[in-house]
Amino acid sequence: MPFQDFFQRYGKNALLILLLISCYRISDVVMGVMSNAFYVDMGFTKSEVASISKVFGVIMTLVGAGLGGILVSKFGTLRILALGALLSAITNLLFMIFTYVGNNIEMLTLVISADNLGAGIATAAFITFMSSLTNVAFSATQYALFSSIMLLFPKFIAGFSGMYVDHFGYNIFFLTTALIGIPVLILIRLVAKNSALTSAESPTAIKEQ
Repeated sequence: MPFQDFFQRYGKNALLILLLISCYRISDVVMGVMSNAFYVDMGFTKSEVASISKVFGVIMTLVGAGLGGILVSKFGTLRILALGALLSAITNLLFMIFTYVGNNIEMLTLVISADNLGAGIATAAFITFMSSLTNVAFSATQYALFSSIMLLFPKFIAGFSGMYVDHFGYNIFFLTTALIGIPVLILIRLVAKNSALTSAESPTAIKEQ
């Protein structure tokens, strides 16, 4: 069975890996569900947001994905996975700063560009990470399971984003979405540490490239 195979190969580390997968995108997903509402509340028109997103957003996503792939091959998956998580938190802090700047088209461009660049790097590293966890015999099934797990918890938390903004405001909301990315960095560190300890025992353990 695909799931049984995963636990057999990674042992105790399997639960830690699944926890990381389920939490990795939490900052992006929880923040992202409120981004369009935020732009509107800041006084930007839908056409302004769409034009910047379609040009700068798409370009920076592609640049980030390409850069992420290069960085993964040079520095290893887990290091760039950590970089992606850190960039997600930093870009959320940019959104918090944006709340104080106000309606400013240059700031909108900067925030959207930075957010998509960081997302591109994080996505490239995360896809590489999840792909490395699969067994060739069950790759499609296991990857599908990982993909489902990665959005389950973030989307559940994101369901409360609107209420949180109504109660605390956008500035505190964006600060909070940045802070909830800190446990992700800790999980990556723990996965890297446990993988290093078990790599000598298991040839299939996660290794830095």
